[in-house]
Formats: sequence, structure tokens, C-alpha cells
Amino acid sequence: MPAQVAVCGPGECTAREWDLAYQTGRLLAGRGAVVICGGLGGVMAAAAAGARAAGGTVVGVLPAADRAAAGPDLTAVIPTGLGQARNNVIVNAADALIAVGGSWGTLSEIALAMRAGRIPVVQLGGWHVHDQDGRPAGGIVHAGGPAAAVEATGLWGRGTAG
Repeated sequence: MPAQVAVCGPGECTAREWDLAYQTGRLLAGRGAVVICGGLGGVMAAAAAGARAAGGTVVGVLPAADRAAAGPDLTAVIPTGLGQARNNVIVNAADALIAVGGSWGTLSEIALAMRAGRIPVVQLGGWHVHDQDGRPAGGIVHAGGPAAAVEATGLWGRGTAG
């Protein structure tokens, strides 16, 4: 079974975040991974476009109960009717999470993945979480670029990826 990697990020993103997410999606698809995202705009659309350009599979987990807002590069669409609670579905479906950029929704996905404690969490830019003493929160890997983010998931070195 192929790896399933969530690529999360803001629905409105900068040109740099778009490029990072596009390249991340493309690289993941090149490794045979299924890309899971929120299925809407911004980073989600960029990751989907990159994965589709590389011939990959992209699953969009939508907050609405219908497919009306689904992005054009999605292979499969799951309308949940859960609103932002759909972030938990995205995290639970993933073998790893790569966050590109930062927003409150992205932070919730990072937090859900960290609380679950079972999947690698990698960040490309975005917000940085610190503990009460001002130290970076442990367990989140900060990558310098898309290739480093894909490698940092560790999926292709431990036999869980396609």
C-alpha cells in the first residue's frame, strides 16, 4: 500500500508557499505517495496541482457536505460536513504530515498530529510553536525545502512507503 502524506497549509498563500507546496506534491507523487489535503485553495491546491502534474493521486477531504468547492486537481473528494473538524480526518488518514506556511487551521492539523504522536510532522516555513520557556516545541522537524521535507518524513527509509 502506498504512503499517504497530508500536505497542509493556508487556503490563501504567498507565491513562495505555492511553489513550496507544488514541489512537495510533485515530489511525493514521484515517490508513489498518495497526497491528502483539505481539497480547497492555496497550499492545498498547489500540492494537488504538483501531485497531479507528476501523475499522482490526490485525495481532498472537504469541510462541506458536498463537492461544490473541490479543487480541480483532486483525484478523489471526500465531503465531510465536519467543517474544520475535518482536519482530524486528514491527520488520521496520513502516515506523515507536511505543513507549508501557517494559519490557524494548519496549526490545528500540526497539533492534532503531535497529540496523536504516531506520525512524523514536518514544517516548511510557517508558524513556530514554542514551549513556556521559549524553546521550539519538540518533535516537529523544520525542513529547508520540499526535498528535505519529503525526506524528513522518514517514510522511504523505514519500509512503510510504496
